[in-house]
Amino acid sequence: MRFEGKTVIVTGAGSGIGAATAKRFHADGANVVLSGRTAEKLEKVAAGLADRSRVLVQPGDVSEEGDVKALVQAAADRFGGVDVLVNNAGVAVSGPFAETSWEDWRKVISIDLDGIFHTTKACLPHLLKAGGSIVNVSSVSGIGGDWNMGAYTAAKGAVTNLTRSLALELGGKGVRVNAVNPSLTASELTEDMLTDEKLMAKFAERIPIGRAAQPEEVADVIAFLASHDARFVNGVNLPVDGGLSASNGQPPLS
Repeated sequence: MRFEGKTVIVTGAGSGIGAATAKRFHADGANVVLSGRTAEKLEKVAAGLADRSRVLVQPGDVSEEGDVKALVQAAADRFGGVDVLVNNAGVAVSGPFAETSWEDWRKVISIDLDGIFHTTKACLPHLLKAGGSIVNVSSVSGIGGDWNMGAYTAAKGAVTNLTRSLALELGGKGVRVNAVNPSLTASELTEDMLTDEKLMAKFAERIPIGRAAQPEEVADVIAFLASHDARFVNGVNLPVDGGLSASNGQPPLS
């Protein structure tokens, strides 16, 4: 119960890493605020949490400033403030850069990057008061480039470096800022990839552990970074990638 009495906002909480993160913080005693664009998905996650008195469902779009302000106000009204912000909401669009439309580019940037701007700005007064923590969900695509993922890689690269910048600015004021950088993670967003045997064989060649991550495995690391155990960890972009980033990219030499 290491987060007992603490309030945690999780964006993109309707599935995947976000849902697993909400469940982990709730299991550790936190008041959990579930944010996402689809109310039905949020309600389904909330239904699986044991103590509904510690759960608030607040649908909204992180790319819309008004929705974000309403989210943070609702959290403060219900639970008295915000102690942890988990910026998880994200989308991806794949395809050659030359074929990427302006609409798709803006869709990815507005949610994956602008959303963090909105939520962090809105939560900051509460986090400063609480001596809180921010954990951004970036990606291994925010550490190195991906083929045919220009918009997503640009957004996640920005999240990675924004994490560092905010850590410098806010660390001395009592707010730690870190990020996780997952590799392929099993979720409804990656179902098509996970059922592609040839593609998964290629992933297994590159990921030393040999498989995709489970959302709970990323959520556990997010909870650690937000916890007192990580009280001197600030400005870190932590790969949760089964060893993918340990490689220099060359094939096995023997």
